[in-house]
Amino acid sequence: MNKIIGFVGLGKMGKNIVLHLKEKGWSAVVFDKDQKAITAIRSGSVRGVSSIKELVQTLQPPRLIWLMIPAGKPIDDTLQDLLSNLQKGDVLIDGGNSFYEDSIKRAKMLARKGIHFLDVGTSGGMEGARRGACIMIGGEKEIFKRYEGLFSDLAVPHGYVYAGKSGAGHFVKMVHNGIEYGMMQAIAEGFTVLKKSSLQLDLEKIADVYNHGSIIESRLMQWLVDALRVFGEEMTNVSGSVSHTGEGEWTVKTAKRMGVSVPVIKKSFEFRLESKKKPSYTGRVLSALRNQFGGHAIK
Repeated sequence: MNKIIGFVGLGKMGKNIVLHLKEKGWSAVVFDKDQKAITAIRSGSVRGVSSIKELVQTLQPPRLIWLMIPAGKPIDDTLQDLLSNLQKGDVLIDGGNSFYEDSIKRAKMLARKGIHFLDVGTSGGMEGARRGACIMIGGEKEIFKRYEGLFSDLAVPHGYVYAGKSGAGHFVKMVHNGIEYGMMQAIAEGFTVLKKSSLQLDLEKIADVYNHGSIIESRLMQWLVDALRVFGEEMTNVSGSVSHTGEGEWTVKTAKRMGVSVPVIKKSFEFRLESKKKPSYTGRVLSALRNQFGGHAIK
């Protein structure tokens, strides 16, 4: 496998993935609409370009190009820019959080033009992107096998899976994020109860001990420890209104269409919507957690 990749989108996750690949011996040709993002990462085996067209022209066919950009219109617009320059046999990867039904449609559209497409869910936050992620891949199995080394290089040990045909990678990631909503909600609610207690509990110490051998030990709990250290127990500078990026909502709507009851995920999603009008300490904990693993704004 030739370790040369094109990369579009140098946000918090994209930048860290490129740096991780560089350490694994990959060469990358990168593009972002923000030229400062390109300048910040360009060095050695990472070459920056000024346009999608230049990125495609710089790579030798069959090209491998990873897109790490927001779901929806940004992906579709980028695909249109790419299509006028790509050739039959090139491979595109959507590594963002696209809706799985959109990924199925895009795979079919690209296949008609002879271009291969993998939909890849990437979990682990900014730290995972930089040091080792959990990766869920959908698309043609033959193409996955061809580039399995890429996913092996990016993932933690045993941290990647070929989930199935087109759409499967983003579907599995969508459900993952729905589960994440419920887990985060339970943690935030529990620590709100602890805080309201008259026992004058040290929440940072409690989060830390929960994360050493307890049933609820987890990366989320460690991120809560970190958040309490950074923002303090009151989290006064953290918004009690919690943002969401779509995956929880997609999980709820997909489950409803399937006739599957998901009350925990549904309630956790509804809490985020309601938090816009009713900010709370529970919301602050959720916002702080999102900041720690994903770099999301706290206000």
